[in-house]
Amino acid sequence: MRKVLNKYWGWVFLIVPLILQAVFFYFPMFQGAFYSLTNWTGLTYNFEFVGLNNYKILMTDSKFMKAIGFTLILTIALIVGEIVLGILIARVLNSKIKGQTFFRAWFFFPAVLSGLTVSLIFKQVFNYGLPAIGSALHIGWLETSLLGTMGGAVFAAVFVLLWQGVAMPIIIFLAGLQSIPSDITEAAAIDGANSKQTFFNIELPYLLPSISMVFIMALKAGLTAFDQIFALTGGGPSNSTTSIGLLVYNYAFKSNQYGYANAIALILFIVIAIVSILQIRLSRRFEI
Repeated sequence: MRKVLNKYWGWVFLIVPLILQAVFFYFPMFQGAFYSLTNWTGLTYNFEFVGLNNYKILMTDSKFMKAIGFTLILTIALIVGEIVLGILIARVLNSKIKGQTFFRAWFFFPAVLSGLTVSLIFKQVFNYGLPAIGSALHIGWLETSLLGTMGGAVFAAVFVLLWQGVAMPIIIFLAGLQSIPSDITEAAAIDGANSKQTFFNIELPYLLPSISMVFIMALKAGLTAFDQIFALTGGGPSNSTTSIGLLVYNYAFKSNQYGYANAIALILFIVIAIVSILQIRLSRRFEI
């Protein structure tokens, strides 16, 4: 028995997490896929098998289409914003500036905050802080809360998620820039390369793995956005800021349509999986 334990004890560290993952991830996932083919309400154990009917209803669901539109806007804004702003700020923080350590900690600070807390704080700013400033300075468009208009609510949601979401990419890009061998950048400087040439020909190729990572992080954050949107706008006004994640919550816990909600969640899962796989394969072609 002792010989067996000495030989296979390492498998214990592999089997335990696999069992936990199967119980808390794979089993609920397959269970949710099954319930997406039913009209289960979530209140009882009684349900009827409806096949692909839930997926057919999705094609004519105006709330679903509106949620897709907002989620796409949010996701694209996060991907572009986190990559572009992350690289720009990381380059500044990688240069020789005074208070470098302070600014690095300052830009990383939003990452340690709870998304729910951040949204609640900004909700007060948009509802009371900015209108008060607008009234004091007699700025008409600022006197009304951004959260009260459809366009303003979308802008506010994107701003809050990007403000917090860009913190981690800055650190990732900063680490990528610091991993570039100094002799390469020094050789480029000796050859007369300017900042633009150095960025596109040296820094950008080395940052491709980091860009790939940030892309997936931003994609996931945008497509699965829930808690921050829930706390900031609640999906309003007129469902203009209802993300797919929030729509799943509304159908499941407010309308008691768990089967239909699972259908939406399954489609979201498939979309994220496909885009992530394609993006990883594409990025590998350009990695150094």
